[in-house]
Amino acid sequence: MDTTLQDPLVGQVLDGRYRVDARIAAGGMATVYRALDTRLDRVLALKVMHPTLAADGTFVERFIREAKSVARLDHPNVVQVFDQGTDGSYVYLAMEYIAGCTLRDVLRERGAVQPRAALDVLEPVLAALGAAHRAGFVHRDMKPENVLIGDDGRVKVADFGLVRSVDTVTSTTGAVLGTVSYLAPEQIEQGTTDPRVDVYACGVVLYEMLTGAKPHSGDSPAQVLYKHLHEDVPPPSALVPGLPYQLDELVASATARTPDIRPHDAVALLAQVREARLSLTGEQLDALPPQALTAAHDNAEDRTSVIPRALTSPGLGFARAGGPPSRPLPVTEDADAPVDGVERTARFQSPPAPPRRRPARPPRAVLAVIAAVLVVFGVGAGVWYINTGQFTKVPPLLAKTEAQAKERLKTAGLDVGQVKRAYSDTVERGTVIGSDPAPGARIRDHDSVTLTVSLGPETVNVPNVAGQSLAKARARLKADDLEPGMVTRAFSDDVPRGSVIGTTPEAGTERHAGSAIALIVSKGSPIDVPDVTGDDLESAKQELTDAGLKVKVAEKRVNSEYDEGEVAAQSPGDGRQAAEGDTVTLTLSKGPEMIEVPDVVGDSVDDAHQALEDAGFAVKEDRGLLGLFGDTVKKQSVDGGDEAPKGSTITITIR
Repeated sequence: MDTTLQDPLVGQVLDGRYRVDARIAAGGMATVYRALDTRLDRVLALKVMHPTLAADGTFVERFIREAKSVARLDHPNVVQVFDQGTDGSYVYLAMEYIAGCTLRDVLRERGAVQPRAALDVLEPVLAALGAAHRAGFVHRDMKPENVLIGDDGRVKVADFGLVRSVDTVTSTTGAVLGTVSYLAPEQIEQGTTDPRVDVYACGVVLYEMLTGAKPHSGDSPAQVLYKHLHEDVPPPSALVPGLPYQLDELVASATARTPDIRPHDAVALLAQVREARLSLTGEQLDALPPQALTAAHDNAEDRTSVIPRALTSPGLGFARAGGPPSRPLPVTEDADAPVDGVERTARFQSPPAPPRRRPARPPRAVLAVIAAVLVVFGVGAGVWYINTGQFTKVPPLLAKTEAQAKERLKTAGLDVGQVKRAYSDTVERGTVIGSDPAPGARIRDHDSVTLTVSLGPETVNVPNVAGQSLAKARARLKADDLEPGMVTRAFSDDVPRGSVIGTTPEAGTERHAGSAIALIVSKGSPIDVPDVTGDDLESAKQELTDAGLKVKVAEKRVNSEYDEGEVAAQSPGDGRQAAEGDTVTLTLSKGPEMIEVPDVVGDSVDDAHQALEDAGFAVKEDRGLLGLFGDTVKKQSVDGGDEAPKGSTITITIR
């Protein structure tokens, strides 16, 4: 059913200028329409705030701020805002209309993509975010749904509705905004946002493009939030073996749980991405991803949500609007977040939201989610249990120095128990990476809390495996907590065939434990392949065998200038190099192709040439003294109607 027929705005002209043609998507804050600017005669996307919210000055102020923020970002990879205005109870934005699809649509359809495609999408996204960061803005809700891929291949970033000035975004006391799967740890724990939260989200998006899956999953948003706080994003190669270590390092850098370890903004990450691309070979960039992996989308953690930071009633849950998301255009579930859908093409139509029922009492599942969120955040002036004075909760300790964590525990009336040490690729040495019980957990007064403090990244030196067999080199790398990577082969005059020439990176280079190390294996000394075309088979075999090569004879024979049984062709051919023990394939001749010779006696010289050459013969003239001035063929070396080898020479006598 066409839901646009039920929308009162469809068919109307807003502000005497914008004719509303169809509804594209609807969300908790606004509805997006395809419209025509009758003044400039161009199609655009019209984002109209719901009239019930337009009466709220705070919502209107934020809506207008979105227009002003994005309008300042004059960048080819940012969806443009053309106009902002009001018409009665309607407040609207006129925005660029992009015909195409979103990155989410691509991931849902294809799963993982090739590294080249992933970087081709990531680079313009980072260019757009870099322009925003340098202009003083943070997106705060980067995800595949907000990456548009036009029909012409252009990549644009949409939905800057969550942006705020960097100078004003130091903390958020009311709610954590954004999509759970892409939230940086500091957004979850402290509510703080700066350009590094966009860097973190882009790292998660890169992981998802390379693997077809999200790094952290769970049955509820609370479980996903907990993993973002306590678990590093795994290297993509752990899910897709064979991905080069440069991509693992990109993801690890962008998704470091400690913000100071990440690139400071999208421009810095873009520089790392370009450096990584230059270090990859064409084969690595175009490696086909496993098609079995697909990106799940409709899980609880995928939706944009408002997560209360101070809940005083167990009846409160995640704010929802518009019911479950529709395909292919998900409806944003954030009552205060911008609508997701400016980028959609006209052919994508969202069905109307089903009637919402208000339950008499919250279901148990909602209460369980709220309780889990409270445990993860460790916040709330009032908590879900009754504080009798005998219990307290573990204060936030993550990303604190050991001294700071101990002081916090002391202030909270808790004792410091055992202090454990563990390696971490993303958390600075001396910083807390975990506690038992976890932050926010209920604990008796004066009980002990065990701290786990980072030793920094576990690094190892790449061992020298030159001269070892491939099997031994792989075993040595694993023994040193490194992963054997891609194997390439090269000629070497010094290293025997099958032994390792070296590694990439080189021996002695320091790398994080678990990094993949590429191996270069010797093909032995190069051998100049001798030319055996025209030789009989036995002679050809002997010459190639004496050179240290193996011989294979192709089953099919071909016509050639050589006699039957002689070598007509070889692969590799003359002038090429091969390794000792490599195979040369010989194709034998079945003799020249015999074709009928045209009769040209009596023809002019030019006509005779034409007829013989068209038949596939070469032509030679015999004029003698009597034929110096003649122009008629008196005789031919092979009579007309007889057969001769194709390509052979026919002599014509001219008188």
